[in-house]
Amino acid sequence: MAKASKKASAAKAKALSAVPEADGDRAIDLVMKLLAIPGKSGQEGAVAEFIKKQLLKAGAPKSAITTDKANSRTPIPGETGNLVFTLPGTNRGPRRMLSAHMDTVPICVGSQPVRTNNLVRSADPTTGLGADDRAGVGVTLTAALEILRQKLPHPPLTFCWFIQEEIGLQGARLIKKSMLKNPRYAFNWDGGSPFKLTIGATGGYRLDIDVYGIAAHAGGAPEWGVSAIAIASLAIADLQRGGWHGLIQKGKKVGTSNVGMVRGGEATNVVTDYVQLRAEARSHDPKFRQKIVAEIENAFKRATREVKSVTGATGSFEMRGRLDYEAFKLNENEPCVEIAKTVVRSVGGEVQLAVANGGVDANWLNKHGIPTVSLGCGQLNQHMVTEQLDLDWYRDACQIGLRIATATETL
Repeated sequence: MAKASKKASAAKAKALSAVPEADGDRAIDLVMKLLAIPGKSGQEGAVAEFIKKQLLKAGAPKSAITTDKANSRTPIPGETGNLVFTLPGTNRGPRRMLSAHMDTVPICVGSQPVRTNNLVRSADPTTGLGADDRAGVGVTLTAALEILRQKLPHPPLTFCWFIQEEIGLQGARLIKKSMLKNPRYAFNWDGGSPFKLTIGATGGYRLDIDVYGIAAHAGGAPEWGVSAIAIASLAIADLQRGGWHGLIQKGKKVGTSNVGMVRGGEATNVVTDYVQLRAEARSHDPKFRQKIVAEIENAFKRATREVKSVTGATGSFEMRGRLDYEAFKLNENEPCVEIAKTVVRSVGGEVQLAVANGGVDANWLNKHGIPTVSLGCGQLNQHMVTEQLDLDWYRDACQIGLRIATATETL
């Protein structure tokens, strides 16, 4: 049995080594161009146009490139929908999908990518680079372009570039499986090491909280007012003291919560009567996540009862929530995980299996019934002005992407 296994591994390695290499210089030139295109969530139109032009230039049939209308159903207006490119297989095998998201966080708008040796950063120290996730776009697009240019044999393939990942995985949430031509499994590129395989991720719940107080003159009669700011402050402090804000550990249950936005008030001489908050709760355990949400609601109930005017009047609040993405955990023997392991090892990488405490497009793809493993592309310090792209890792990621797309018969 051991001999048979060794022979099989050797055969896979030999076949994989025969897969043509991705052109590293061309791949780097491509990602440098992608990094320079502005495109925060909802403004991915220019990125999508760039991808389409590259595909058509390489010989892709126009009919194989489609865009959905997911942007008409997202929480914020969007310039474009999810972009999908499909290829029939020249080899038999189950259809597989390669994906990444087109948007960046707002701090990356204005990125000026510059290369120093094997690292890329933004020349503007006040902006992030945007390698999360333009590097992922670069990896998946490089694989598609190399297949078209070199006319490489491949199984049925779907390439998908999602919109609005950074504001709740909106593109992946709204994608139709039929538009993707029902892939058997998928490989998603996002942040980190190209040898890290993310096989699970937490679930996230997003909250909008409106707090209503009673306006009054802050100098002449503040006691007649009810401060919405005071209510919000007490609620947040209550959560912090009770261990329900930030990292949450209650026995064996673990999760996180965060009040990430507080907005309200227009003048210091008026008792503020309205405050808007946005918050989130995360946990790999759906029931514990619901418990975190319930604790947030209870904190605002207590704070609302506590803040009163001289007449005993109180404020009120409204809380609305939605599931951004559900948690998932793949079996280590899932075919997509096994394929990714084999390919990572074929480029000399040491496989690292990980479970993320943040959401990735794979959360929704797995929910849609498409087992999906996520890989990195060499991004460092994502969502920070110190963000960088490691080009050695990026080259490895491009080779891994091309091998995953073309080496079907060996896996």
